[in-house]
Amino acid sequence: MADFDLFVIGGGSGGVRAARVASSHGARVAVAEEHKVGGTCVIRGCVPKKLLVYGAHFAEDLDDAAMFGWDVPQKRFDWAVLRDNVLAEVGRLEGAYTETLTNHDVTIFKERATLAGPNAIQLASGKTVTADKILIATGARPLMPELPGIEHAISSNETFHLDELPKRIVIAGGGYIANEFAGIFHQFGSHVTLVNRTDVLLRGYDQQIVDRLIQISIRKGIDYKFHATIEAIERGDDGKLHVRMTGCDDIEADQVLFAVGRQPNTEGLGCDAAGVKVGEKGEIEVDDENRTNVPSIFAVGDVTNRVQLTPIAIREGQAFSDSFFGNKPHKVDYNCIPSAVFSHPPLAGVGMTEGEARNRLGTVKTFTSDFRPMKNVLAGRNERSLYKLVLDGETDKVVGVHMIGPDAPEILQAAAIAVKAGLKKSDFDATVALHPTMSEELVLMR
Repeated sequence: MADFDLFVIGGGSGGVRAARVASSHGARVAVAEEHKVGGTCVIRGCVPKKLLVYGAHFAEDLDDAAMFGWDVPQKRFDWAVLRDNVLAEVGRLEGAYTETLTNHDVTIFKERATLAGPNAIQLASGKTVTADKILIATGARPLMPELPGIEHAISSNETFHLDELPKRIVIAGGGYIANEFAGIFHQFGSHVTLVNRTDVLLRGYDQQIVDRLIQISIRKGIDYKFHATIEAIERGDDGKLHVRMTGCDDIEADQVLFAVGRQPNTEGLGCDAAGVKVGEKGEIEVDDENRTNVPSIFAVGDVTNRVQLTPIAIREGQAFSDSFFGNKPHKVDYNCIPSAVFSHPPLAGVGMTEGEARNRLGTVKTFTSDFRPMKNVLAGRNERSLYKLVLDGETDKVVGVHMIGPDAPEILQAAAIAVKAGLKKSDFDATVALHPTMSEELVLMR
């Protein structure tokens, strides 16, 4: 008899959910985690990042306060206080996640685990354990390109541990991580240069909304270098970095952050030993039941490189354990996934962008509301928000909602329910506006 019914490699969002649910269905479960229980999202991703975003918002809020009658005598930011408070919260969460597993009688191995066969796992301590089913949930890590001087650069992982804020930072990348950290560092007073090899930022988001973010960011003083790439990084005797560029002039900086994508964690995992098929980007290939080509081995989350979002990893982990241990087979629905970019201001979207709708549907209608939020008006801030509805022209069904502006992600979650439910523009129109709010613009577009 195997040591465990289920052995999970990786204690992140997907692995923890799968372990907890399988155990509640009566399975004997173990989890191996070589770093900290909680994974990327909780330890070095969305959670600490969002706390930095909150911290960064105060820069503008304190400026705006004066127009609302508040006297803020002196504005001074202490990076070390925020950094240490965020790391303390991450530590608390790690404890909470560990407790969740132990409360559900899950055995935790705080060490690296690799595949030794279809039903065997080798632990770093030298022990081999067996399991009826193995779930790989090892996630992904920031991709660091091979170029001279890359050892002088950091990834998003290191941003949470910086000794001091850089006066000048170069951020390479065009995705959500690059744009979020551009906003964070800018608000903290760093001079930010964002370098991207194309002129497209935030591919997959509605480009009209993205264009608005770029306009606002340029006005704030973020520097963009499009069609540019970093060739090499050299550290001078004074400790400053010289960034050699192609496509623009070289840049002098104190810090270089690469946010050019993420790579599934499959190296040295023993996929060969177990006969598990891996794709060209290192991702583990699975079917719609999360099963690999080896019948006893499964995978969920970012290591499968399907949709790299925490709530998806959690749903995949839930579906896996319900299906194979709870006698409740179900699959994850990947249609209509809401997502957000916690930039300054943030943007969010669900469903089809206007571009996707024009490619996929016969006729398309769009409605937009371009407005200056009430708070910005009194604060004397020129920043405008943009909300957009994308409709199927045949049915008037709302197939996409996209927005940029304060609290856009908070507002979009509710709007996503309407899009997922297949509601029509007439349903939006029939809803009475909640006044005075920004979100009322969603039901007032005519």
